[in-house]
Amino acid sequence: MIQGVRTKRLRVIPDERGRVMEILRSDDDLFLKFGQVYMTTTYPQVVKAWHYHKIQSDNIAAISGMIKLVLYDPRENSPTKGEINEFFIGVHNPMLVQVPKGVYHGWKCISEEEAIIINIPTEVYNYTQPDEFRLPPHGKEVPYDWSRKDG
Repeated sequence: MIQGVRTKRLRVIPDERGRVMEILRSDDDLFLKFGQVYMTTTYPQVVKAWHYHKIQSDNIAAISGMIKLVLYDPRENSPTKGEINEFFIGVHNPMLVQVPKGVYHGWKCISEEEAIIINIPTEVYNYTQPDEFRLPPHGKEVPYDWSRKDG
């Protein structure tokens, strides 16, 4: 596991009225700080990648559909420099993944329906100076191939 990455299995509690799933609580071991909560979606087979943050950490959960969340550690002083982590998260594997600052991340929607993702970053979004540093999703800078691995 990339240094600083933490995960939390999410528990879905159903009853005759519907279901509830807590994603992040302020009394969780992995809770750092609250910045904001936002929802984003990704259409089937679309890749949204790569970016990292210098200030914030992200707390990512897919609440509908499925995504392949991929992390890459480029940090010079990290003992896990160069490592890649893959997480298959969503309706069939409810999980929160905490992405530390400095780690590139992105995802691909691997379900047949649109994926809905919740992110709880530790900082609010700065519209004038975003804490986002991007690379192209299919470039050579991150050694990762987004194609499906059949076999």
